[in-house]
Amino acid sequence: MKESMYKRYEDLPLFLNAATVAKVLGVSPSSGYELMHEPDFPVLKIGSRMVAPKKRFIRWVEEHTGGGK
Repeated sequence: MKESMYKRYEDLPLFLNAATVAKVLGVSPSSGYELMHEPDFPVLKIGSRMVAPKKRFIRWVEEHTGGGK
């Protein structure tokens, strides 16, 4: 598993693209892209571009790791 270059949520940009999602989660870029197409993943579509708002991404991570219970 790759180690994330981001150590704190505060370091994240306001909106995350697929490459940033992959870096944060320590997965391959293709896995980050696939994740952004999952129905429950928080994505904002702007034309053909997809980004994840930082706050909704953090909430999604917490809910999927047991931290949002």
